[in-house]
Amino acid sequence: MTSNEIKNKLLSALPANVFDALRPDLVHVELEARTQIYAAEDEVQWVYFPSSGMISMLQSTADSRGIELATIGREGALGTMAGFGLNRALTSSVVQMPLTAVKISAPNFRRHVSQYASVQQLALQSNEVILAQTQITAACNALHNIEQRFCRWLLQTLDRSENDTITLTQEFLSEMLGVRRTSVTEIASKMQAEGFIRYRRGLIEVLDRPGLEQRSCDCFHAVRHAQRTIMGTRLGK
Repeated sequence: MTSNEIKNKLLSALPANVFDALRPDLVHVELEARTQIYAAEDEVQWVYFPSSGMISMLQSTADSRGIELATIGREGALGTMAGFGLNRALTSSVVQMPLTAVKISAPNFRRHVSQYASVQQLALQSNEVILAQTQITAACNALHNIEQRFCRWLLQTLDRSENDTITLTQEFLSEMLGVRRTSVTEIASKMQAEGFIRYRRGLIEVLDRPGLEQRSCDCFHAVRHAQRTIMGTRLGK
């Protein structure tokens, strides 16, 4: 496994000598959709660096439902604050799209954080991206209508997909957006009738991405801008 073979943008941006130091501690992992990685308050035993797929960070409500706060794909990482001794998950994290990743144990990651400034910077910037995304999502949920949020969610998920088709149920999407399933059904039917998507048997195929971007709120682009501002050249194109 070389840095050129790693698709996670954080790891691939590390200096070659630093990546070589991490490499023996990296473990390849593949997880199916809906797999829970951590529940809130769980001990963070591993730090995950996705190569493909997506992780959702969820905040549980009083009625045991979860609403999505942030998503992590190959541009980010899950659990990096364990590198500073913060070993409890603040939210739950669930695999939203089938995940291919490498992981490193929290003690080993903490050791590398203490030894290499570039790994320390990676951990801090990764956490800042998640914090920024959480703040933008909170504002989006409060200020924007369901259709705008639906489009924003599809776009951010599409960016992590291998093609234009996303596998999910309306029940799951309603949980991510924190709305009733009937509301998602109405919006999905409307967007399909207008030619933006095709929905069938738990699959959403995006037919008109530019149209979705026009119907979405600015939060999709705000998250992208925050990521690039914080991570700089790490994210590349």
